[in-house]
Formats: sequence, C-alpha cells, structure tokens
Amino acid sequence: MDVYHVPVLLKECLSGMNIKPDGDYVDATFGGGGHSREILNQLKNGRLFSFDQDNDVSGNVINDKRFFFIMHNFRFLKNFLTYYKVDKVDGILADLGVSSHDFDIAERGFSFRFDSNLDMRMNRQTEKDAGFILNNYSEEKLGKIFREYGEISNSQKLSSAIIASRAKNQIKTTSQLLEIIKPCIPKKIENKYLAKLYMSLRIEVNNEIEVLKEFLSASLDVLKSGARLVVVTYHSLEDRLVKNFMRSGNFEGVIEKDFYGNILTPFRLINSKVIVPGDEELQLNPRSRSAKLRIAEKI
Repeated sequence: MDVYHVPVLLKECLSGMNIKPDGDYVDATFGGGGHSREILNQLKNGRLFSFDQDNDVSGNVINDKRFFFIMHNFRFLKNFLTYYKVDKVDGILADLGVSSHDFDIAERGFSFRFDSNLDMRMNRQTEKDAGFILNNYSEEKLGKIFREYGEISNSQKLSSAIIASRAKNQIKTTSQLLEIIKPCIPKKIENKYLAKLYMSLRIEVNNEIEVLKEFLSASLDVLKSGARLVVVTYHSLEDRLVKNFMRSGNFEGVIEKDFYGNILTPFRLINSKVIVPGDEELQLNPRSRSAKLRIAEKI
C-alpha cells in the first residue's frame, strides 16, 4: 500500500501542541491524516476538527466519534467551529506543505517531473488553474508573481518568453512550458529554478498568502488563553508571515509597546529558534528538508 503522505516533524508538532485529553483541537491541514491520528491517540473525551479542501483525502477520513472532518479550506476555520458550536479551542496545528500524494499524481500538475496539464488546484472545484494564469495574466502580473512568490531573479525575461509564445499557441502542458522557458533556466540549477517557478504558480492558483493570513487571524480569535498554535512552513514567504504574526500579532512584524515599554503581543513564543527536521527524518523523508516549525502560546 502506498503511503499518501509522511507527516513532517510529527513528534515535535505533537509535543508543541501540549495536548490535554479532554480538549478541543484543530488539524487545519488533514491530508493523509498522520497528524490527526496521533492527536486522537492523545485524546480521551476531547474532539478533533480537521480541515481539507482536496477531494483526494476523502479515503483517509478517520472513523471515530471524536473526529469531525470538514471538507473546506482552513480559511473558514472560525465559520465551521461556530457551526459546531465551538467558541474556543485548546490548540491548532497547520502543516502548510503540499502532500506527497499531490506531488506524485501527474494529473494534479504540481510537479514538473510529469508531462501533464497545468493544474495545481488544491480544490479542483475552483475554475482558475495554472494554465489559466499562464495564458491570461499580463506580462507585468506574471513577472510580479515570479518575482514575489518564487523569488526568481530573471522574472522579466521569463514572463516575456511566456507572453511571446502564447501569442502563437496556448500553453497547456508541462512539456510545452518547459520548452518555452528553456532559454531562461540557469545551468546547473535547473531543478531549483523550476521548483521556484512551480511554487510561484501554485501560490497564485490557490491564493495561498491571503488564505494563510485569514487563517492566522481566525486562529487568534478562536484559541483559548494558554492554547498553542503550531505551524509548519516550507518557503520563506509563509514562514515570514507566521514568524511576524507569532512575535507581534501582525503580519508586518511591527512590535508595539505599552507606556512602560512592555511589548504588546498576543502570543508567547515556545521556540524562539525555528525547529527543523533532524538527520534521521531527512534521510527517511527528503521532502521534509525545507520544513520549519514554529510554536506559540496565546497569552
């Protein structure tokens, strides 16, 4: 049996959540259910509310009366907790990575390893996919996405090549895209460059930055005093947002102080230094190499 997804930093995440057997918890990114199953193992009469917008995860749903699966984006965290008459929770976990399953299924379009349609939608009910972006966005907008989300240095050259090519034929597949941008790819770092390109498109397709901001703001509203927020990030943009939010309560990282010079923040940092996978985990799961774990407790 294939493993849907290997949960990253599992032991560290569970330890960071400081689980109470009778508490209410949220797994904002259910995926293969690895984190959720371990949370349930530590609950007695507590409850777990898990979110995922990807239809492919339905086969992983756990049959347990303490478990509530919500087939929606975690940006709607507060709405659905209200629906279940839950005002506050004791902890929230979010692993922001794309599941191994999605990377390994060619038709999902998340990986440049396969020749497939340019999709990349987490929720396949939405209309805008990567192909739409490549064929319809302006040169300026494409360049901004590649520069800001992928941190691609020659973003202008890249967007110009795409615009010139699509004027002749629509860009529909991975192989087409790779052929078009071949002159833009620096030698010796081809895979790294393509990973950045695909990441930038995926972020735009799924509106990941705005979704993360909405989720973090909602988390602050629904966490009890003393409850933990545990977040695993995989690229600098989302890690910066999480870091700033946990330290200051805002996304810009602006530290506010009271009249006496005391820092005003809604959180207490549990780990001031980011937690990363150890050598053993990296060997077992190389895809965890970019993972960064941050933990904060609501004051």
